[in-house]
Amino acid sequence: MMNYNPVPADTMEYFPGRCTRVETDGDRILIETDNKVILYLEVFTDHVIRVRYLSEGYLTKDFSYAVLENGNRGYNDLQVEDLVDHVIVKTPKLTCKVNKVGLKIAFYNEAGVLLNEDEKGYHWVHNQEYGGNIVQMTKYTQKDEQFFGLGDKPCNLNMRGKRFEIWGTDNYGFNGDSDPLYKNIPFYLGRHKNACYGIFFDNSFRSFFDFASERKAVTSFWADGGEMNYYFIVGSDMLKISERFTRLTGKAEMPPLWALGYHQCKWSYYPESNVRAICQKMRALDIPCDAIYLDIDYMDGFRCFTWDNEKFPNPKKMISDLESDGFKTVVIIDPGIKVDPDYSVFKEAFEKDYFCKRADGPYMMGKVWPGECYFPDFTNPNVRTWWADLFKELIAETGVHGVWNDMNEPAIFEVESKTFPNDVRHDYDGNPCSHRKAHNVYGMQMTRATFEGVKKHAYPRRPFIITRSAYAGIQRYSSVWTGDNIANWDHLRIANIQCLRLSISGISFCGSDIGGFIDQPSPQLYVRWVQMATFHPFMRTHSSGDHGNQEPWSFGEEALKVVRSFIKLRYRLLPYLYSTFYQYVSKGRPILRPLSFYDDSDESTYHLEDEFFHGDHLLVCPIIDAQFGRYIYLPKGQWYNFWNNEVHEGGQEVHVEVGISKIPVFVRAGAVIPFYPEMNYVGEKPIDSLKLNVYYSHEQIKSELFEDRGDGYDYTRDYYNKKTFNVKGNDRTLKIWQHINGQFSPEYDTYTMTLINVPFEIKSLVIDSESATWNKIDETTYQFKTATTFTEIEVSAG
Repeated sequence: MMNYNPVPADTMEYFPGRCTRVETDGDRILIETDNKVILYLEVFTDHVIRVRYLSEGYLTKDFSYAVLENGNRGYNDLQVEDLVDHVIVKTPKLTCKVNKVGLKIAFYNEAGVLLNEDEKGYHWVHNQEYGGNIVQMTKYTQKDEQFFGLGDKPCNLNMRGKRFEIWGTDNYGFNGDSDPLYKNIPFYLGRHKNACYGIFFDNSFRSFFDFASERKAVTSFWADGGEMNYYFIVGSDMLKISERFTRLTGKAEMPPLWALGYHQCKWSYYPESNVRAICQKMRALDIPCDAIYLDIDYMDGFRCFTWDNEKFPNPKKMISDLESDGFKTVVIIDPGIKVDPDYSVFKEAFEKDYFCKRADGPYMMGKVWPGECYFPDFTNPNVRTWWADLFKELIAETGVHGVWNDMNEPAIFEVESKTFPNDVRHDYDGNPCSHRKAHNVYGMQMTRATFEGVKKHAYPRRPFIITRSAYAGIQRYSSVWTGDNIANWDHLRIANIQCLRLSISGISFCGSDIGGFIDQPSPQLYVRWVQMATFHPFMRTHSSGDHGNQEPWSFGEEALKVVRSFIKLRYRLLPYLYSTFYQYVSKGRPILRPLSFYDDSDESTYHLEDEFFHGDHLLVCPIIDAQFGRYIYLPKGQWYNFWNNEVHEGGQEVHVEVGISKIPVFVRAGAVIPFYPEMNYVGEKPIDSLKLNVYYSHEQIKSELFEDRGDGYDYTRDYYNKKTFNVKGNDRTLKIWQHINGQFSPEYDTYTMTLINVPFEIKSLVIDSESATWNKIDETTYQFKTATTFTEIEVSAG
């Protein structure tokens, strides 16, 4: 980890002076000091206040790639008090108290509890090398405070005692101490005994975060340029703060349902005969799979938007044939464009002056897979439009279903920095700057252009994009994976932590290279990775061909049997996964949640980082070492063992023995979990009846089911169903209520409902005032069918 000191010992630090002016204009408050420092506060909502410090005495042009201009605003009440020593800005949920000397800020929640307080507060030093300022913020750290977030950092979930850098880097074969990595998400959550909050430092320059590492009672963040510009977010719990950050930076769109299936990838599958053979073997071995990936070897000399005609003589027919068997083809596209005057993409970009240039005029040239390359400036909107239209042939004409953006940190070979020099110039959407400012958003803007192109040319189908590099807000355009990991047990653990961290940092559609990209896993490691990834939003095996085969059948018959069973489980759980994804799209709620996000008041969960929730009701406990059992902590409530329906009381640690065929999975009592029938790809067979497992509970519990066509945009026009189930039982009755919001008609018209752990002998079943029949499965399990439109079900002991 880099040890970076932004302020040389002989460099003067500057601070805001004494307040001389306070002006209020609606939801904006300007405070100016006698040394011309401006503190500009913007109240976005009752829960979110933006904080901008400007050292030059004037408001600079305001622009962000992360926070959208429209939306994200609106509050119930705002009070501003200009007192003798302080300025108070107060909403019903958040109070911001500004000291008139030094402009230090303290934030309080609605109960008056101190959330966060400046120590030295805002200060800056002149950047002697590049001009402008190094902007810095220091805040007090509470005694029991913990810190979470920052995207894909591979360390423990709680970041206290560590320092991090935000500078997207191609970090091949990273480990648990590696920093920086591929993604740039300058957002963290803080929690201490009394409350919690979030801070998003929206500054795209190289930045740093120190969580009580250098000074044990101080947390700080700073950047090599730009403004001290951050958003302070308050909430009653960590989950709500994560939701608000996601909404602030833009909600995702619904993916096509097939994108939540299993994906198979390798560097590289070629020629065409090999691709077909892999897909045929998937079907022959009854392994569900929805997507096959083509890495850089499908191209002509690694030239983007081309095909190698010898390896793939008729890609359109191949893709069509694969689609008829349920496979969607995803291809890789990198940012480097080979310097070749006979290459149409290069020629057009060169003639339109779309490539990045150095400060004195030469083109930015670097070596990547094709050799010497130029690189489009994706921060230029004209370049993004041009790039988007390049996808017409791939998507609309050839039939490709998704695009995979790699190497977009941007990564460069054979240079120590691994990326562009600092003097490369960028348009930055009409705000010209150097690579120092554009580096961290370059990959995001490439992915944005890719998304816009695929969305345009795939219409009316939904786009599918995956990217390696990202800035805050990437969820609007793409899914992500965690990069070039290694086939070992530690990386299995790291992959889970990274996906949890990404999810609470606004990026829920995430996953890792199953089994590891580098080296080859043992059969046991591969099985455990598949079992964990079954419950991650993005599920893809990917590996480097240099290290051997990594298809599900590559590890022996016993491993194949288990892997097949878990991929089949993934497909059966698709309606639950899809409904959880809709929560993410509609509310910003993270799909994966650390155990501590379930109940902020349960301190027993604070240091648990491998167990996680997928959605509201599934508690997943991966096996992250070469063992066949583990201790797990069950939070408050009752929990059903997913495999045998045994009931466990929460608030305690239990030991669960599992063989290689399972991992511990628990279901929250009162949940309604939907299941599809087994299928080898999305849409393979009609669904006659949706299975609903109802887990008995004395406590009333709500579950949600989202239904639409699984593709297209009808859901944006309110043509969908959002169904809410409530379950509540006592010693003699069990009631189930359903509320339906929407007009969508699914292909099935019945539910097959299984009632689990009913504590009485059922003598009566009434569905919407009509008596019905049931089957008894065992002493406490019952099953019956009902119309999908029911309103109320009551079962009783008579």
